[in-house]
Amino acid sequence: MNRTTRGLAFAAVAVMALVATGAQAQTKDTLTIDLPGEAATLDPHLQWNTESYTIYRNIFDNLLTRDASGEIVPQIATKWTYDDDTTLTFTIRDDVTFQDGSKLTAEDVAFSVNRIIDPALKSPQLSQFDQIRSAEVVDPTTVRLTTKTAYPALLAQLVKLSIVPKSYVEKVGDQEFNLKPLGSGPYKLTEWRKGVETDLAAYDNYWRGKPPFPRVVFRAVPDVSTRIADLQTGKADLAREVPPDQAASLQNGADTQLLSAPTERVGYLYLNAQAGPTKDVRVRQAIAYAIDRQGLVDALLEGYGKPVNIVGAEPVFGYTAEVEGYPYDPDKAMELIKAAGAEGATVEFLTSPSYNRAMVEAIQQMLSEVGLNVQISSSDQATFLKRRQGEAENAGGMALGLWSCACQDADGIIFPLFRSGGIWAKYENSSYNALVDEARSILDKDKRLALYRQAYEILREDVPGIGLFQVYALYGASKKLEWQPTANEAMFVMDMSWKQ
Repeated sequence: MNRTTRGLAFAAVAVMALVATGAQAQTKDTLTIDLPGEAATLDPHLQWNTESYTIYRNIFDNLLTRDASGEIVPQIATKWTYDDDTTLTFTIRDDVTFQDGSKLTAEDVAFSVNRIIDPALKSPQLSQFDQIRSAEVVDPTTVRLTTKTAYPALLAQLVKLSIVPKSYVEKVGDQEFNLKPLGSGPYKLTEWRKGVETDLAAYDNYWRGKPPFPRVVFRAVPDVSTRIADLQTGKADLAREVPPDQAASLQNGADTQLLSAPTERVGYLYLNAQAGPTKDVRVRQAIAYAIDRQGLVDALLEGYGKPVNIVGAEPVFGYTAEVEGYPYDPDKAMELIKAAGAEGATVEFLTSPSYNRAMVEAIQQMLSEVGLNVQISSSDQATFLKRRQGEAENAGGMALGLWSCACQDADGIIFPLFRSGGIWAKYENSSYNALVDEARSILDKDKRLALYRQAYEILREDVPGIGLFQVYALYGASKKLEWQPTANEAMFVMDMSWKQ
């Protein structure tokens, strides 16, 4: 090798070393998270699907939050007191700024509350905040909330209330705010490439301290095998919704780990009680008898889940194990379908890439075996949500759901899902409505539990939805990542770090 050739070779090695060093620095500086889908919105007062919440929860702070043990603790509010059963006063931090440098005050908190309860906004979260009558500013660090009645789930719901900047939202309008959100959280939006990725950068003046990563990238990766491969090759540092049959490969991987936690989320099957073949209660009961919940858990969840008899899970206040579920009885299912004259009836099964396709197909097969013609209609998550929340005639006959209110209270589960008048409900029962209305307007815990027990009994008979299983969250992660998942599935980047 002559001197010139050796020089070129040494230069090439030096360049490769610099590239490698740069790649390592990029890995250290950037946390890359693969999600099954993309955010439907980044406005925290609009859509509240899992992908949206996962991203925007890192852009905004909430009035309250939960600690690792699940207890409600301060965030933007430092303390709160009940003046009476319907009046609650909050003291607001005075050291918080939004990502444009403007100061967060009681005006922003009151505006955020009043915005989300304004029917004109048409927030899908409205049913979880509609017991609030108003929020008013007392002084720059004090806000007073008034509820229509005593509302026992108020604090649990306020855990989800993100604080938005009043002046900025009013200046740019709702549509622009969704595209260019501005919060007081640890990360600010730098780019949102819909269907591809959402890029966030650390907000250096965050009141809780320096964010752990300079940059966070959330990528929409609907294909499960791609998410797994991204983890194994180091292209991603964290991935949500690891299929149970892939858990062992990540748990035993040289560079990967499996992170899991039982959650308040419940897998359930929505049934349209107002349109199509499922309008007949006998068809809905037949579907309940036709589904082998334990079989689904054993075959598809591989132990990372637990069958439930109702639409609810153990961490939730109001959950009861005393209401009987439907046993797996295909013969009874066929008998009911025949009695309803629904043999061969076509039932549209809505889904999206956010839901386990194998689970959807297994349910389709079980229902086909008892005489129903189940047709799967898959769309992107935004379209799926639009149909699910729309008119009954266009909401499909059934859909798999994975519901969590992040409030650990039945008021955030069965009220929005089944109380008539809500965007999710395709069902109406005045007795049920009265029970859940009363349960959200009294403070006596024992009475509330009794009311929810009665409400769940009605849901069992009418079957507008079927509880399938308590969800165990499964995440794949780099072994370099330090993080412990919690029951509310909050992917708070501030709680993560690289292992030392």
